[in-house]
Amino acid sequence: MKIRVLCPGKTRQDFLAAGMEEYLKRIRKYTPIQVEIIPDASRSQSADIMQVKAKEAVIINSRLNEGDYLICLDEQGKQFSSPEFAGLLKNISSEKNITFIIGGVYGLAEEIRDKCNLVLSFSKFTFTHQMIRLLLLEQIYRGFTIIEGKKYHY
Repeated sequence: MKIRVLCPGKTRQDFLAAGMEEYLKRIRKYTPIQVEIIPDASRSQSADIMQVKAKEAVIINSRLNEGDYLICLDEQGKQFSSPEFAGLLKNISSEKNITFIIGGVYGLAEEIRDKCNLVLSFSKFTFTHQMIRLLLLEQIYRGFTIIEGKKYHY
């Protein structure tokens, strides 16, 4: 199993980038993972939210691998406890690669959410698309430590 995280634009805050690198290093002890940066359509001349979402959807669609289990992050998605999320990772990873999709500043186009096997919410709170990257990586790492029975979670 391999994990991929698709997200628009590079991580701008150094503290988030450092945290992401730390968790990527930890996760790679369990499984291959990569963060794939896609162009940030909100930085183009268009300020129209629907156009930005549509542009990002085209880019995201071009990066999807057939057969991957697609999970997008959206505040309207399903919430899991960390042990439940670990169980999900364990069940999916035995059969498929996983691609997590993080939207840009305006979120994801409906067509992308509709393609996903799961729409995941971390909280009813809204997080920046930059910050959720670190939170996602921490939870993936936590999931693997739960699966392996490590003390990190407890």
